Amino acid sequence: MFQNFDDTADRSRGPERLAALRRQMAAEGLDGFLVPRADAHQGEYVAPRDERLAWLTGFTGSAGFCVALADRAAVFIDGRYKVQVKDQVDPGSFTPVAWPETRLHDWLRKALPEGGVVGFDPWLHTFEQIDALVKGLDGSSIALAETTSLVDRIWETQPAPPAGRITAHPETLAGEPAHRKRTRIAGTLVDDGHSAAVLTMPDSIAWLLNIRGADVPRTPIPHAFAILHDDARVTLFVAPEKCDDDLRAHLGNSVTLRPPEAFGPALRSLTGTVRVDSATAPYWVTAELNEAGVAFEWGDDPCILPKACKTEAEIAGTTEAHLRDGAAVVEFLAWLDATLPHGRLTEIDVVTELELSRRATDRLRDISFDTIAGSGPNGAIVHYRVTRRTNREIRDGDLLLIDSGGQYADGTTDLTRTIAVGDVGTEEKQCFTRVLKGMIAMSRARWPRGLAGRDLDALARYPLWLAGQDYDHGTGHGVGAFLSVHEGPQRLSRLGEVPMRPGMILSNEPGYYREGAFGIRIENLVVVERAPALPGADDRAMLAFRTLTFVPIDRRLIVPEILSVEERAWLDAYHVLVAEKIGPRVSAAARHWLKRATAPL
Repeated sequence: MFQNFDDTADRSRGPERLAALRRQMAAEGLDGFLVPRADAHQGEYVAPRDERLAWLTGFTGSAGFCVALADRAAVFIDGRYKVQVKDQVDPGSFTPVAWPETRLHDWLRKALPEGGVVGFDPWLHTFEQIDALVKGLDGSSIALAETTSLVDRIWETQPAPPAGRITAHPETLAGEPAHRKRTRIAGTLVDDGHSAAVLTMPDSIAWLLNIRGADVPRTPIPHAFAILHDDARVTLFVAPEKCDDDLRAHLGNSVTLRPPEAFGPALRSLTGTVRVDSATAPYWVTAELNEAGVAFEWGDDPCILPKACKTEAEIAGTTEAHLRDGAAVVEFLAWLDATLPHGRLTEIDVVTELELSRRATDRLRDISFDTIAGSGPNGAIVHYRVTRRTNREIRDGDLLLIDSGGQYADGTTDLTRTIAVGDVGTEEKQCFTRVLKGMIAMSRARWPRGLAGRDLDALARYPLWLAGQDYDHGTGHGVGAFLSVHEGPQRLSRLGEVPMRPGMILSNEPGYYREGAFGIRIENLVVVERAPALPGADDRAMLAFRTLTFVPIDRRLIVPEILSVEERAWLDAYHVLVAEKIGPRVSAAARHWLKRATAPL
């Protein structure tokens, strides 16, 4: 199996590891040290070697950081992890801190009122992060100091750097040859007066060169850095053992392969004005450029927005991947409904069977993230990952939240369904129906060109707000094409500032969580398209979402009278499409189940 159920971190080791870190801090003359979740590529998902935050604290969430001082240590987490962090970190060693409600510079000012020196690894933080911290500490006597990772010094069993093989991604699936992408993006550099752009995000490099890698679990990216020159040449800094002759032939003569240690000298030798993304490039990059006197300007990674706007081939591929994946999930759901009344199932049983259903397609490359299968109170842990220690038997009356996805060569999937187990309470059904109303509202949305995720986010929350409820995560994230299941710059969130464009793929996933009781989330993936014309409408460019995910929504959890006529019509029409598109792809038993699951409300 791709997923295992081992505890990947151990909170019991936190006190001794924190003590070892503090000894290193004292030896360096530091009063504090920052330990981020991110790696040198600012990836959400990191290789085992880069699990520094989990190794030190026990916290395994995909976002957060630790600041260790001589007398205290804090783990900063956002609303998705406020429940998880309590279970994973040693409370006597690490204090959870709500972020961004509490800002790091404010916390440091209170914790170090007499000043001090706080160390950070310049490879693991961006310029934007450090610059914001410096400005926040302005007027205090607290100073920041660059140093190598102190965690790496004390982590005796730290894994080796990943060395996954890099392969070509077919042009038929990418929809555009790599040389054309290089030329197109290089043209934007010329227009902006830039001689080169520094690329540090692996998914940008993978997209630009039509390659995929195997350095990070669940995400087919290669760990690499690159420099794109204004004449469309690329210098790719990557471990030689990852590249074979087939890859070199695919890359061609305009892509030069260099080992990772050549990245620094190459940066120092650049001429003209270099483009650097302050939000994604390691602080180390700007330090190298500054020290060598190389002129640079801030600018977004030039691949991020083009990568987000999928080609026709990518949309066609992901459409097919979602139908294939939907059929696998329907086979699983039919099995689940048949098995729950007669057997004692656990969360691990659910995760295992769902992966087996996807594997039966013979097309699964990996799961797109560790499957979340939270029953009862575990469903309230937004990014719950079942282990043998936390594994829970599914009981009558539970809500079972299953968030999962697959990586296929033609697309990346991500969907969530909340399932009724036996006789579920009225309050749970009412909350579920409010979440469903929000998901339907986003699915039906039409909006003028130019609006961003922050302008749409409230559509999904409004039914919950009317009941005094909400959820502490974004409504939707961008999704790649056989790349990261979480990609920017688009998102449905209060923080989403990038206007929606045709071809962008996003999740639509409102939820509601009652700590210690249950969790609810309903998620489909959608793609932005030009909205169809309407009789009598203004002559105005409008956009809309087209749903990609086709899996039944559990009708047993719906309170019909809470839905409007339009909402019921949308749900019934959606279920008609599910039956039409998925029915021919599943077994006779699953088809029988599907007919009942998609009956009119």
